[in-house]
Amino acid sequence: MVAQPQSDILRQSDPEKLHRLRHSVSHILAMAVQKLYPETKVTIGPAIENGFYYDFDRTEGFTPDDLKRIEKEMRRIVQQKLPMERVEVPREEMRERLVALGEPYKLEIFEGFDPMVPVTLYKTGEWWDLCAGPHVESTSEINPQAFKLRSVSGSYWRGDQSKQQLQRIYGTAWETPAQLEEFLRREEEAKKRDHRKLGKELGLFTFSDLVGPGLPLWTPKGTILRYTLEEFLRKEQVKRGYQQVVTPHIARVDLFKTSGHWFKYKEDMFPLMNTSEDGTGEEGFVMKPMNCPFHIQIYKSELHSYRELPIRYAEFGTVYRYEQSGELGGLTRVRGFTQDDSHLFVTPDQLEDEFKKVVDLIQFVFKALQLDEGFSARLSFRDPTSDKYMGSDEIWEKAESAIRKAALDMGIPHFEALGEAAFYGPKLDFLFRDALGREWQLGTVQVDYNLPERFELEYVSEDGSRKRPVMIHRAPFGSLERLIGILIEHYAGDFPLWLAPVQVRILPIKDSVFGYCEALKDRLIGLGMRVEVDTSAESLKKKIRNAELGKIPVMVIVGEKEAAENTANLRVRGKENQEELTVDALIAYLSERIEKRI
Repeated sequence: MVAQPQSDILRQSDPEKLHRLRHSVSHILAMAVQKLYPETKVTIGPAIENGFYYDFDRTEGFTPDDLKRIEKEMRRIVQQKLPMERVEVPREEMRERLVALGEPYKLEIFEGFDPMVPVTLYKTGEWWDLCAGPHVESTSEINPQAFKLRSVSGSYWRGDQSKQQLQRIYGTAWETPAQLEEFLRREEEAKKRDHRKLGKELGLFTFSDLVGPGLPLWTPKGTILRYTLEEFLRKEQVKRGYQQVVTPHIARVDLFKTSGHWFKYKEDMFPLMNTSEDGTGEEGFVMKPMNCPFHIQIYKSELHSYRELPIRYAEFGTVYRYEQSGELGGLTRVRGFTQDDSHLFVTPDQLEDEFKKVVDLIQFVFKALQLDEGFSARLSFRDPTSDKYMGSDEIWEKAESAIRKAALDMGIPHFEALGEAAFYGPKLDFLFRDALGREWQLGTVQVDYNLPERFELEYVSEDGSRKRPVMIHRAPFGSLERLIGILIEHYAGDFPLWLAPVQVRILPIKDSVFGYCEALKDRLIGLGMRVEVDTSAESLKKKIRNAELGKIPVMVIVGEKEAAENTANLRVRGKENQEELTVDALIAYLSERIEKRI
């Protein structure tokens, strides 16, 4: 059902070496462009994930034929085996060089350099570029058959729409032609699996200009998919001692001032709704960007004893963040999304054990979703040199030590990333690879000493004194919208039986068996299954074809013989063979697969 990658060939290269290679190919691109189109001005050309780009200022637009011509010139340059030399240049000499070349963008970059940092250029043949590196030592290290120019798009200088519009040429580069071929194959497969395309074809969700960008509308089938995922997690959470809560979509801005979100997160929040009569905004409300302050207020509504802890509140809470329109993309980047949020209030002594239990839950969830291949964890810690974090060094060291110890004790493959923490606490982010080998960050768990302090949370300890609880924030799914977008692409829309919006489609061969088919449908629906009957006038062959296109996991074919004998023919999607079963045997087959989430 899920086609795992045939090879890990794309992960065989050293990331640092690949970065140097791609940065170098971006220079070769700029060199080729200025060779073929001398009037073109260059700007910047970094290595990026899976490739590189370079931004150019040119009056005429680059065409697909231009890209072919540029790519041919790049190969010619590479085959000359030119050294890529690092040259340190005195500041005044560099200024004179850039002025003489007539490169205004490079001159602007240069003028912004720290005067204490050496100025360097990289020289390839007679062509050079202002750059700090790093690069390969020679073009002989670049395989001329292992890079490809992909596309051209518009961009703005410095990302500012008020500045000059530029043309950005994207490319990809690898160490070997085999890696390039595999990457391009996966890219083509990704286009077929695009959740925006499949979501429309399968009738799962839609967008409306009148509603607004980044605000998905869920159809009946898409809603079934959402509810199935929610119910799966709800049941598991109940088994593990979670309590469901529900909170509003808006709140007074003071709530987020107390939490710190208003000061640290204001640019990502929807604007303040002013409801005060004098226009001061003192009674203003905002759309909530986070659920945690609400759960804190539920905890704080009564005094708790240490005997009650840990307390685990869980909610499928919809939050709102004002993402820029250019950053929106299908379900994976939206403005309104639902988080499977939970906040645990624990004593310091309970922290380690509860943290491990949360990690265990996340691993359970992603095994059920068949997303447990090649998972790893990122320990997202604060950058000690940054001032964007709340709380003392002591608090952060305690929280980071707890996360590090849990990862080591549980044998989770992990790495540490400074500067990736939330402003109120460090976190452990789970990274998973989908069927195309793409890495996604999904589940997350965070340790938080800061918000209990800011909200003055307490519990009554064993000796009768008042103490602060520690909070754990966790979300195995993260954004439900984003998860569904990832799952659509992971499964290519071919969901396993337990997740499929329509699990069974009954295909009558003749109109005379409609009554039997409807009775069978009602029985299956009574058992909690999602079933429909194809009563169209199409031939059986066409009905099967339509069910295949609709990615229905199970087809049940019924003719007069089956109706007379209380049987049915089972046909599984993607397989041509059929198996005649009694209705009881059919129910047993379906029930087992749904229960085991096969």
